[in-house]
Amino acid sequence: MKLISLAFCLSLAAAVGAGTVAGQSRETVTKEKVKIEDGKDVTLTGCIARAPSGGGYWLTKVADKKTGAQHEYVLVTKDEDVAKNVGHLVEIKGEATDKGDAKVTVETETKTKGGGVDEKATKTKSELEGNLNMPYLGVKSVKLLAAACQ
Repeated sequence: MKLISLAFCLSLAAAVGAGTVAGQSRETVTKEKVKIEDGKDVTLTGCIARAPSGGGYWLTKVADKKTGAQHEYVLVTKDEDVAKNVGHLVEIKGEATDKGDAKVTVETETKTKGGGVDEKATKTKSELEGNLNMPYLGVKSVKLLAAACQ
């Protein structure tokens, strides 16, 4: 009987200990800074589409006000900013650079703390420059204009 009681108490203590560890929360904070050099501030209207490779987003069907020609831009932003507007007509304010002299820098810093783990930080920096075959648009804000894009 004492053995059963001891086993029960040890099981209960293990369960309470595991609940405490599982109950600790972890927090991950990511900051991203996008810089486009030699770009100009623009306000463009178009449709957000997923890139064919699945690794990002484009602004499509951007009409040139002078000629009516359609243009596309690779969007430089965190996916959360535009993912909810895929297939929608939007107005995007940002900084654009043309394909000939593009220089795009993306710096990301991620910090994780809590959950019984020491704080960890990782930093990454990516640079694209030169003739990139596409104009790039660093997104500052997205405004929904219509739920469907035509």
